[in-house]
Amino acid sequence: MTKTQYYTATTIDGYIADEHNSLDWLFEADDGRDSPFASFFEQVGAFAMGATTYEWVFDHEKLGEQPEKWTSYYGDVPSWVFTHRSLPPLQGSTVHFVQGDVRPVHEAMRAAAGDRNIWITGGGELAASFADAGLLDELILGVAPVTLGAGAPLLPRRLTSARLTLTDVERVGPFAYLTYAVAPPT
Repeated sequence: MTKTQYYTATTIDGYIADEHNSLDWLFEADDGRDSPFASFFEQVGAFAMGATTYEWVFDHEKLGEQPEKWTSYYGDVPSWVFTHRSLPPLQGSTVHFVQGDVRPVHEAMRAAAGDRNIWITGGGELAASFADAGLLDELILGVAPVTLGAGAPLLPRRLTSARLTLTDVERVGPFAYLTYAVAPPT
């Protein structure tokens, strides 16, 4: 059964990026040797991200100069970028730029994913929109041994314990991976 999953790294104090939308803190904490991301991504049939996440990846990976990097990371897995502004396209990719309600986009993502999962990669506001619509099934949080004190929040919404059930805990290198089932809003 296809799941919609918000899989992300977060700091102990609940931020997914610093106040400059940088992930440098993550690369300092993660040497990449033990990361479960590759096995996670094998199960992904479609994914979505917000404009800020896309811009960070585009700039950080210099995709304007080397667009083939996108395919080397994500293959031909279709992706949707939620944005209200014009963003640079990636030649040869399966990136779709969209805006508005997540529900119709989720339907398109589900159709594209087939029997594989849907990954919400970031940001927190986008993941929260899927949770608000009752479309988020799971949170998978890689908690890094870092605090930032400020930045982009993991989920800028209140999700009470009535909606979250801890289903797995795993230690991977310096990270604690917490997996929660997410119930729809009542």
